[in-house]
Amino acid sequence: MSAQIVIDTLDFVRNARTHHGKITPDEFIRLKDYLSDSQGKLEYTISGNLDKIGRPILQVTIKGTINLQCQRCLGGLVHVLDLQAAILLVENENELFRLDENESVDGILAASDMDVLALIEDEIILSLPISPRHREDECSARKLTNSNTICKKHPFTTLAKLKKLH
Repeated sequence: MSAQIVIDTLDFVRNARTHHGKITPDEFIRLKDYLSDSQGKLEYTISGNLDKIGRPILQVTIKGTINLQCQRCLGGLVHVLDLQAAILLVENENELFRLDENESVDGILAASDMDVLALIEDEIILSLPISPRHREDECSARKLTNSNTICKKHPFTTLAKLKKLH
């Protein structure tokens, strides 16, 4: 991973700070397990704000592309990321537990030493499809299946072509 970027989350929100940057997918250690190669570019922004009722939140935006492996044809698959998350900062485990009961809100414990890139990596991993696949009309496995189907319908077609040649 590139240079670690650490923030004090509550101070970051209190001062309404913003941090943005660019990074390549291969710089994320855990994300590498999901990638077909190290190509791609990512841009991220993290901003400290208060929500409508005055609670501290981190606004996270991630845009870019990464290459996953299609689970149907095992070929490369360009996956476009356009993520936006509002993450509520809570001060203790009890608040976090109450948030977990309400599935519409994402929350994390406020920390004086949060690694921004680890948070970005978490958001990307959480957004990935369980089984990434090309659309049916784009997948090479589907094209292969279609050509095999044609041969199965007329198994002697190839033999007839050979017979005509001789």
